[in-house]
Amino acid sequence: QLQLVESGGGLVQPGGSLRLSCTASEFSLDYYAIGWFRQAPGKEREGVSCMSSSGGTTVYADSVKGRFTISRDNAKNTVYLEMNSLKPEDTAVYYCAARTRVVIYVCYESMGEYDYWGQGTQVTVSS
Repeated sequence: QLQLVESGGGLVQPGGSLRLSCTASEFSLDYYAIGWFRQAPGKEREGVSCMSSSGGTTVYADSVKGRFTISRDNAKNTVYLEMNSLKPEDTAVYYCAARTRVVIYVCYESMGEYDYWGQGTQVTVSS
């Protein structure tokens, strides 16, 4: 079974940057569609960004568009979420997710479309 592990979270001041990583052991992420989601305290989990298995299609939530960038390095079996110009409202636990049955150019935006989830990494944006 695919196991995803997120890392790179932490405490950062407003305006700062973080890069989250999502890696998988034993299985290649090459053929999976990937999504990043987040859940703030007292709020529902929401989509942040997704990438098709081909890497050619990406989608961003309006709240992060222009500040966050999703990418993948197949040689390292890792997907990244580069987060810049961070705001206090970005504070949340961030999760990566993977979907196995894909159309290679499709980006899957809904939580229910994913088969595997990581445990999450905390991002706190505060001065």
